[in-house]
Amino acid sequence: MPDLEKTLQDLQEQGLLRQRRLLESAQGPEVTIDGRTMLAFCSNDYLGLAAHPAVTEAMTDAAAIHGVGAGASHMVCGHHDLHHQLEQALAAHTGREAALLFSTGYMANLGVISALAGRNDVVLEDRLNHASLIDGARIAGARLKRYAHADHNSLEEALNTGQRHALVATDGVFSMDGDLAPLDGIAALCHDHGVPLMVDDAHGIGVLGQMGAGITEIRQMSSKEVPILVGTLGKALGVSGAFVAGSRVLIDYLIQKARTYIYTTAMPPALAAATLKSLNICRDEYWRRERLAKLVAWFRDEAGALGYDLMPSWTPIQPLVTGSCESAMAVSAALARRDILVPAIRPPTVPEGSARLRFTFSASHTDEHMEQLLEALAAARSETGIL
Repeated sequence: MPDLEKTLQDLQEQGLLRQRRLLESAQGPEVTIDGRTMLAFCSNDYLGLAAHPAVTEAMTDAAAIHGVGAGASHMVCGHHDLHHQLEQALAAHTGREAALLFSTGYMANLGVISALAGRNDVVLEDRLNHASLIDGARIAGARLKRYAHADHNSLEEALNTGQRHALVATDGVFSMDGDLAPLDGIAALCHDHGVPLMVDDAHGIGVLGQMGAGITEIRQMSSKEVPILVGTLGKALGVSGAFVAGSRVLIDYLIQKARTYIYTTAMPPALAAATLKSLNICRDEYWRRERLAKLVAWFRDEAGALGYDLMPSWTPIQPLVTGSCESAMAVSAALARRDILVPAIRPPTVPEGSARLRFTFSASHTDEHMEQLLEALAAARSETGIL
């Protein structure tokens, strides 16, 4: 057993000790954190649906009828008709034959990879993939090989080794950089080598595309090119849970083999009802994605004019890399003093030397919110001298 106190002390000295903030309000652009009212530019509630009245009403109405718990796993007696309706709706939304619900995105990725890969397999993953994809390969006992971020040549070299490759896995939108995976090239390589492609589109579902179906919509890629599509429900859709979409055969196989699906309690039926409502709003109210695009362009123009160097991203994830943990925390603190909440993101969440502020935007942010953020950024630059 590690020396717990020494480990915590070391993290504190390195500026890497994580601390939780206490949220005392509903999720939204304006939140109460540790007793303070602040503007939040750090949530994944991209479409502003987490506290949407219609979504809340759908959940409370369903809870009054169906209760607040599923009571059992899907395989015992917890698979409700509302779960079935949601799976069908998610399959239709993503243009796939079928979908399967999971309790979290983490459990979805662990369940899928451990069901499809084993000890004699190699799983190829982008170097900047989410931790859940990396852990999925490790738990499966497969050999994990990581190719250079978004690098076709690096992936091709890895595929040409003659080893038995179970699958290639990549984020769709990378959660800390905000850039998109080059899916066209990756899918072509996977097709040429006969290796299935798995895309975790946690930050693309709801955000990208005319209908909000994510990266496969804007790339016009069917289940032939991307046979395994993972999405989460707790980001743009504003609720909780995750799903895997693909062929009927894939979903039937996962029902039998994905341990994180089989051996856990199903999500509450009322939550499935809320998600159905959220999905309808996501599909029908395209203005929310238009609003996000406007906010991102505005922020990039004005932050650039202030001298800040943002990473190349046109998604609602806008990273400002400062380098050291100390500098990221200094800018974050300067913003917090002006009631702007943007926590510093530090290793191991991001690579060493790339600590950053990860600005994220919601369709619910107003013009006044943006003006307050930009004023605070100008003051923070003057105060800290950090770009």
